[in-house]
Amino acid sequence: MFLDMGAETVKLRRAHAASLIWHRRSLDNGTYTGFLVEHGNPVVASAGVLWQDLPPSALSEGPVRAYILNVYVSPEHRGRALARHLVDVALQECRRRGVTVVTLHASGAGRPTYARLGFQPTEEMRLILTADDPS
Repeated sequence: MFLDMGAETVKLRRAHAASLIWHRRSLDNGTYTGFLVEHGNPVVASAGVLWQDLPPSALSEGPVRAYILNVYVSPEHRGRALARHLVDVALQECRRRGVTVVTLHASGAGRPTYARLGFQPTEEMRLILTADDPS
């Protein structure tokens, strides 16, 4: 997924081990839910939901919000609406849990699918801190 979006192979390798640990811990403690599509034995598509414990606000009176991530479809299975299906399943789970605010980050390729599902662009900003940043 990240290679398709232009990420560096070396950085991805370093992140892989930590990612496995994070996923196991988050699945075990219930802060992450994963959805998979298998074709035969291999997984060909996936999506996940990170359940975020955030304070209530004017946007959401409930304490839990959802962040959809890890939406991926293998290249040979694209064009079959698998991403849309997985996000629909994730949104059904959000509704079942009473979550009213759902966010995600979209690649250029995924943006039309999410827009058709009702997602709208937001004004998010990001700052990446590094060890050599001045304090």
